[in-house]
Amino acid sequence: MTLRLGLLGAMCGLLCGCGNLPEPYPPPAQRPIFQAPAEVVRILNMADADAESHFVQDIDAALQGSTWRWTGKRPSIRLHPNSIQKLAYSIDFAIAESTFQQTGPVTLSLLLNDRLLGRIRYASPGRRRVEKPVPAGWLRANEDATLAAEIDKLWTPPQPGGTSLGFILIALGLEQKSLDQHSLEKQSSEQTGLGRK
Repeated sequence: MTLRLGLLGAMCGLLCGCGNLPEPYPPPAQRPIFQAPAEVVRILNMADADAESHFVQDIDAALQGSTWRWTGKRPSIRLHPNSIQKLAYSIDFAIAESTFQQTGPVTLSLLLNDRLLGRIRYASPGRRRVEKPVPAGWLRANEDATLAAEIDKLWTPPQPGGTSLGFILIALGLEQKSLDQHSLEKQSSEQTGLGRK
């Protein structure tokens, strides 16, 4: 009996000692949790809740008609695009009939980081939307971009001490375009009664 118990004990020892355990390995690489960028490429509508936090200069704080704001000479905004691929500078604005009566034809200069994208002359009042492709190398990913539109003539009030006015700004920003859209420059205009006094 002792022989049997000894043999049984030896077999158990061999079986336990010859376990088929996996080799040790390091834990899998840890990946950071996806976080959306602080801001995507966007068009800043003047009615957006955070619009004023993007203003740099010459945009009135008072929202008019729930959608637009008066500007001064060079309204500017700051955005933080997370992409620089196939972008277009986009502006939706109107030249008010009431200011146009004094200024006559005006020229609007479109600027991105103080670089001139283009100049457009307007010989009549009305609403316009303009898009201009952003040349490669004009922006760096994840860096601030300053967009501006400068009007050559301001409307000046007849009474001293009043506020000079530029144009009506509805939206300004950067749009990401498909390759076909990006290669085309488009400008459309529609007549509206926006901004009449």
